[in-house]
Amino acid sequence: ASLETATAIFLEQVMKLNESQMYGKEQKINRAKLCQRAENTFCGVPCGIMDQFISGAARGGKLLLIDCRSLDYKEIPLGSSDEQEDKPVLVVTDSKVKHCLGDSEYPVRVQQCKDATAILSKVNDCIKSLRDATIVDIEAAKKKLGLEGTILKRALHVVSENKRTVDAAAALESGDWKAAGKLMNESHSSMKEDYEVSCKEIDTLVALAQSFDGVYGSRMTGGGFGGCTVTLVKKEAANGLIGYLKEEYKKTGQECECFVTSPSQGGVVVDLD
Repeated sequence: ASLETATAIFLEQVMKLNESQMYGKEQKINRAKLCQRAENTFCGVPCGIMDQFISGAARGGKLLLIDCRSLDYKEIPLGSSDEQEDKPVLVVTDSKVKHCLGDSEYPVRVQQCKDATAILSKVNDCIKSLRDATIVDIEAAKKKLGLEGTILKRALHVVSENKRTVDAAAALESGDWKAAGKLMNESHSSMKEDYEVSCKEIDTLVALAQSFDGVYGSRMTGGGFGGCTVTLVKKEAANGLIGYLKEEYKKTGQECECFVTSPSQGGVVVDLD
């Protein structure tokens, strides 16, 4: 997604779009849509739009809460003020487990969510996608339509994850790191148990991080079946966490790579003069 975004910005520069055009909200949205379309069409990956969106619309020190239906977005400051001293950092850990979203279970999950939507729409015709559904709707579908098994689990994950996302944005904006971390932990459990997109290596890294002093929360990130974890941790504990993860993960016969990061600026043109 970042390569797609960088290429798109390069082409916009070649086309001599001015700064207000390139960095305006409308163009950020259009660029994300074009990049998503490139991945869907030419790579054959039925991905969403979040990675493309954040790569082009991010601003330093801000999180991005994206409405994937309307494509509107809201910048969320990390903490209640710029002067807040206890701001945590994020540690990203690469499990070194490779995944290919086009060949993996990812497309299967997309179809399962569509199947869940079709069932739930029979108990509430306002449901056009799982974001419209509630736990009440799911319970009604269980009783009236026999919603069960895998499709039930997928619906439970998406509906609960949507609520966790909104709650996490509020917690991070207010500087309630413990609440945000708890939501991250719950998110991973749901991805592992209900959405079933984790793997043993990712689960190991998450469990190790969650056990480390100074960590608020940890979860898988990305499309699943490998890839990376992201951990919200006290700034002063980040280096210790990285050493701990590398040492303990090595005992499983694997090696991981870690880096510390914070919300940063998305793609822009850099003047080298």
